Amino acid sequence: MAAPLSKFDLWKKTVPVPRTFSDPLEHRAFLKFRLAQAYRIFGKYGFDEGVAGHITVQDPIRKDCYWFNPWGVHFKFMQPEDLILVDQAGNIQENESGPSRWLNGVAFLIHSAIHQARPDVVCIAHSHTTYAKAFGTLGIPLDPLTQDSCAFYKDHALYDEFNGIVDDIEEGVAIANALGSKKAVILQNHGILVATESIESTVYFFISLEKCCQAQMTADQAAAARGIKTRLIDPASAAQTYEYLGSELWGNFAGTPEFDLLEQEEGKRFEYVPAPKETA
Repeated sequence: MAAPLSKFDLWKKTVPVPRTFSDPLEHRAFLKFRLAQAYRIFGKYGFDEGVAGHITVQDPIRKDCYWFNPWGVHFKFMQPEDLILVDQAGNIQENESGPSRWLNGVAFLIHSAIHQARPDVVCIAHSHTTYAKAFGTLGIPLDPLTQDSCAFYKDHALYDEFNGIVDDIEEGVAIANALGSKKAVILQNHGILVATESIESTVYFFISLEKCCQAQMTADQAAAARGIKTRLIDPASAAQTYEYLGSELWGNFAGTPEFDLLEQEEGKRFEYVPAPKETA
C-alpha cells in the first residue's frame, strides 16, 4: 500500500503545472516574449533607474548563451525583437540579436557569473529599487516577520560589500558566490537580485522581496517608536511556510497573473508562427 501523500504533496497537486514545449524554437520565442513582458512589468512598477537594472534568461537552444536587454532602451518599450543574445565570453550573436547592439557590461559581468555557477537558473533579475536600496544600507538579511517574508526564509543571502560599479569578472563571481544556492541576494548599498528557474517566478519573488524590504523597515520603525521589538515568526512555522510559498512551483504560479494582467492591458498575447520550411 502506497504511503499517504503529505500535505505539501497534496497542495502541489492543486497548483497548475508550468507550460512546457516540444519545439525548441517555439520555446525560445515564448521566453523572448515573456522576457520582454517582464521588462515592461518592471517599468510599470517603476523598477527602472535610468539605464540601470537588467533581467536575463538562458536560451533553451544554446544553453551557453543568454538573452539581454539592449542597453539604453526603456523597460516600457522592450519587445522580443529588441533582445540581444550573448555568449559566455560576452560576444553578441549577430544572427539572433536585435538591431541595437549595446550590451550593459555590468549586467554581463554579474549575470554571466551566476548563470555559469548555477545551471539550474533560467532567469535572473537585478535592479536598484527604492526599498531594497534603503534596506540594503542596513547590512542585514530579512527577518521572518510576515507570511510573505517566509518565502525567503534561509533562502536569501547578504552580499555585505560595495566596491563601486561592477567592472571586472571577480566582482561578478563574488556576487555569484554570495548568492550560492539561494534564490535571492541583498546587495549592500546597491539593490537586490533574484535568480530562479523561470521568468514568472523571478518576477514574482523580485516584486515580493522589494515589498518585504518595505514591510520590515516600516515595522521596525513602528516598533522603535513604541519602544518595543517586532514579533518574529518562530523557526518551525517559518520553515513550514517557506516549503509552500518559497517553492519554484509557487513562484511560477503566483507570478503568472502579472503577465496575464499585462496581456489584458496591452491586448497582446503570445502567438507562435513557425518559420516556413525550406524546400529542396
